Amino acid sequence: MKKIVFGITSLTLGGAERVLVDMVNQLSDTFDITIFTIYGKGELEKSLNKNIKVKRLFDKPYKKFSRFEKIKISLKILCFQKQYYKTYIQGDYDIEIAFLEGPITRLFSTKNKKTRKIAWIHNDISKVYGNGLKAKLKLMIDRRIYNQYQKLIFVSKDNKEVFDIRYPNMKPTEEVIYNYIDAQKVIEKAEEKIDFSFDARQMNFLTVARLVKQKGIDRLIRVHRELIANHYNHKFYIIGDGPERQALEKLIKDEHLEKTFFLLGAKENPYPYMKQTDIFCLLSKFEGYGMVLEEAKILNKPILITNTAAREAVENYKNAMIVENDEHEIYNKLKYIIENNIRTFDDEKQTYENHHIIKQLEKLLKEE
Repeated sequence: MKKIVFGITSLTLGGAERVLVDMVNQLSDTFDITIFTIYGKGELEKSLNKNIKVKRLFDKPYKKFSRFEKIKISLKILCFQKQYYKTYIQGDYDIEIAFLEGPITRLFSTKNKKTRKIAWIHNDISKVYGNGLKAKLKLMIDRRIYNQYQKLIFVSKDNKEVFDIRYPNMKPTEEVIYNYIDAQKVIEKAEEKIDFSFDARQMNFLTVARLVKQKGIDRLIRVHRELIANHYNHKFYIIGDGPERQALEKLIKDEHLEKTFFLLGAKENPYPYMKQTDIFCLLSKFEGYGMVLEEAKILNKPILITNTAAREAVENYKNAMIVENDEHEIYNKLKYIIENNIRTFDDEKQTYENHHIIKQLEKLLKEE
């Protein structure tokens, strides 16, 4: 049985983290799997199959570290990656997989001729880093780091194309494998009872996202404010947590939107909320594939997204609408939906299928 170690920053309540848990649970009968995390005690650790081993660099959860401490840890990993790798990771693994961009990819890139190395890329690299001096330095460093891997896996064709423009003539081979999610688990969890209900008198919009600048929640609050001011009444709910929470709470308060725009915090089970909402939204400034869209598709929800790489996730899903990635266009589309009381973009129910992704993953891991 092949021994495989997957690396990720932590197993907190995030999209890539949920994908990894569902994926390794499906593969754990075929492969000997270990998960290595920088930060421990993530909420999703308890969702792993019992035969999956977990190793941690720090036993403390990510949210217990200050921003300064997180930066310090990232710099230490960058400067002393060989020492960290040899002390905490190196073992008799056949394959080492860095499942997320950033520190874990740098850490797992340490040379080891005895193991095959794979890196997963979830995001639009050109948007993650921006355009400043710091961004150029990161691009230069990460070009060298990604070249240490034998294979790069992208979660969308769009992300692969953007990466290839930023990093031409790379050594590793490349492949696109869409995010896997356990559909039956989503359906079952969506039936769980929650002490919450949406306002049936108004349109209700829901986003599930980490509270980071990429997700454009501040932009969404401004759009919401204008809609409310112009008497297009509705309510917006956000499930998720992150570094932008305090700033977003202040913006909601400053704009006097406490009764119409709600930050519900992180939820271990967001699916009952997704099932009950009128429209599911992912109006990010940029995206990877957007795993949460797969969950919304499983529940046959109407989906509204901005024109990012996430459009690939809904290209064959009829009950979806794509809006241009612009504040004015988002306003107009939401206004149209509220004004016309649109509760679906297509009435046809679709069957969700993703078993082929597991076969693709098994093929990847059995390669020599």
